[in-house]
Amino acid sequence: MIPTSNQHFDACARAWDKEKMHMDRSIAIAAALQEMIPLQPGMKALEYGAGTGILSFLLKDAFAHTVLMDNSAEMIKVCEEKVAFYNTTHIQPVAFDLENSNYPETFDIIYTQMVLHHIMNVAAIFKKFAAMLNPGGYLAIADLYTEDGSFHEPGMQVHKGFEPAHLQQQLTEQGLHAIQYKPCFEIKRDNRHVYPVFLLTAQK
Repeated sequence: MIPTSNQHFDACARAWDKEKMHMDRSIAIAAALQEMIPLQPGMKALEYGAGTGILSFLLKDAFAHTVLMDNSAEMIKVCEEKVAFYNTTHIQPVAFDLENSNYPETFDIIYTQMVLHHIMNVAAIFKKFAAMLNPGGYLAIADLYTEDGSFHEPGMQVHKGFEPAHLQQQLTEQGLHAIQYKPCFEIKRDNRHVYPVFLLTAQK
């Protein structure tokens, strides 16, 4: 039986931070995000599909309040343990399924890391992101460029990466503008494949 994304990430949660690539990728994305978006003190942030929160803990001093949202209960448990360990009272882990429910808060910045290719209805999640952004707020998406399908195990229900120009068109339809993107990291696998990752940013 092929595991669902939730089952997969629940099972991976405890070992997630032990893989060096996950940290290296987050460091690269954090650096690119800070280059491409003029972060301001007092911003309220949402990391959607936060996993164990690696990216948000790298950015923990950049925002006044950060919500770590994921629908994997085990990933959120790891986030809660990190909050306790670092005593970061401004970081709030939340187990929530945004694809199927509406979240009542709004944010100055929403960012995702390697999450979008797991979202089947990209247009619907973009619509929710746009509604959840405050005027002038920013969206940042880090994900795979289009790949040949070898990145994931056979049978997983995922997109095979994206062409950023196509995402740009979809975001423009949601009223976002000032869209820019650039490569920010490369994932190198034992199969000798190299999978480039982009960071795309947009403003409401």
